[in-house]
Amino acid sequence: MHKKILSILITGTIVFSSASIVMAGESAKGTHEITSSNIPFYSGGALLGELPLYFLDGVTDLPYVEANNIPDVLGSAMGSVTGEYSFSAETEGSVVTITRNNNNPGAMDNGVYAAFDFENDTITFLDHDLFCWKPGATTVLDVTTVSTVNAEGEPIVLQKVNKDSLDRYGNELVVRAGDYGIDFVEQDGYYLVPLQTLADFTLSPGRSYNLFFNGKVIITTDQMNAENEMYYAVPTGDRSKALAEYGYNELCMMLDYCYGLKDVHGIESFDKLFHSVNFDKVLKEQDPANADIAVARMIWDYLDDGHSAWLASSYLAGPVNYGLKPGTSTAQLFAEGDRYSEARKKYYPDGVPGYEEVGNTAYITFDSFTISNPNDMESYYLAEDVSKLADTDTISLIMKAHEQITRENSPIENVVLDLSNNEGGMADAAIFTLGWLLGETSVAVENTMTGAMSSAIYRSDVNRDRKFDEKDTVADKNIYCLISPYSFSCGNLVPNVLKASNKAILLGRISGGGSCMVQFASSAWGSSFRISSPKRLSFLKNGSFYDIDRGAEPDYLLSKPEEFYDRTALTEYINSLH
Repeated sequence: MHKKILSILITGTIVFSSASIVMAGESAKGTHEITSSNIPFYSGGALLGELPLYFLDGVTDLPYVEANNIPDVLGSAMGSVTGEYSFSAETEGSVVTITRNNNNPGAMDNGVYAAFDFENDTITFLDHDLFCWKPGATTVLDVTTVSTVNAEGEPIVLQKVNKDSLDRYGNELVVRAGDYGIDFVEQDGYYLVPLQTLADFTLSPGRSYNLFFNGKVIITTDQMNAENEMYYAVPTGDRSKALAEYGYNELCMMLDYCYGLKDVHGIESFDKLFHSVNFDKVLKEQDPANADIAVARMIWDYLDDGHSAWLASSYLAGPVNYGLKPGTSTAQLFAEGDRYSEARKKYYPDGVPGYEEVGNTAYITFDSFTISNPNDMESYYLAEDVSKLADTDTISLIMKAHEQITRENSPIENVVLDLSNNEGGMADAAIFTLGWLLGETSVAVENTMTGAMSSAIYRSDVNRDRKFDEKDTVADKNIYCLISPYSFSCGNLVPNVLKASNKAILLGRISGGGSCMVQFASSAWGSSFRISSPKRLSFLKNGSFYDIDRGAEPDYLLSKPEEFYDRTALTEYINSLH
């Protein structure tokens, strides 16, 4: 046990404190009647086993997990059952320390811990990012999620280049649950932590997994949807008073720590935000539907950032569609998408082709960065004819386009990536695209919650020869990118990286922004939503990380949406630029 962590305020520690906020239900610890029940634990429809949950004073909708069972919960939900790593628990006095043990002794994440202090109601993470480390990750804040080697150890699709990479580890992080009126219960030899608190600060920010408890089962998934029959196959009804009180406090705490745009939005604390807009009373009442609506309205009306969104209602309310509409900024983003889509239909009424040649210019168009089967990246190498690959898959489309652009006697001098209707998608596909256009690309991430920073260099294997060289890129061509106010998230990341590279020209209007990676989250009463996480996509220049939320400025302005899609005229204009 590392006793020094118990002296919380040391140099370099990041502390989020809400001591000035008066939360409902702050009270001294007392004696509770403790009961337990073994609850089936499901992931992806498969039964993982049973987890003993604990309940206080006859309240059956507010579950706790015994701290010594946390290694099993994290191991099952994080997938460490494969043997790559495991978690262990050690108790000393009022502190239970959960340590992550990697089977590779030299691994960066070996021995990092989370200390649950039951006297002070805190969780101290030595290094939160490494505690939640993804198997196969090669940087502190790895953007990619797909495997980059096959079963034989051969490289596939993406390669992370070691040179010029940067990792800056995060500071010690203290989660002060007691400041929010949340008790960790030490009694009769039990060390009980609310299940939602555990999920909110380990699974949700680390993996975007959530634990949904409906009184009968626990389901681990990123997001809930109305079609999940197992989740909603229970009676509806009001929340207990204890769940309503805890649910409000936990929601405020989770958002204070995990909402990545809190400072940008001028939110001092979510308790104060809820109070200022008169949502706090509704959120503390027992009606689950009204509480859901308050959360949904908070997301649409007051976060309104394009990434944050309401997803599904609580099991206590049933699979209800509340009919709430996105807020002003998000609605405007969607309207821009409609405007450019309608302009495109005038020139392509039957749909725009993924690959098109107009004279000496190749146009590559897709509206989201997608990978059809991210769990089987080897499948790209199995196709005998690259032309048979699907345009709906970003990597497949680029492989097909590359073969056409680099064919013998190809007339192509200009390569135009059309992201004017691109709403984002998988970062892995965006990085593959950048590697193709630039030869090598750097993508940086900063975690504003922990202070960690990371950048990595990537190459792409576009011609499927399992080599990462000059034959996999069109960097020798004139590179252009079409952007509009609807170019969002990864559709905003790519033009920002291209602009920072000084190897491409941006055409159109300023892109739509969206720098934060998405984090799927849930409420303690079981509603599902997503937020902008503290992990911000950035680009690295002169040793500094630059946030991309404001969008990328075009090098040359296109005034009207129609100018994006009259490709004969656009090709003439592009040729006039060089």
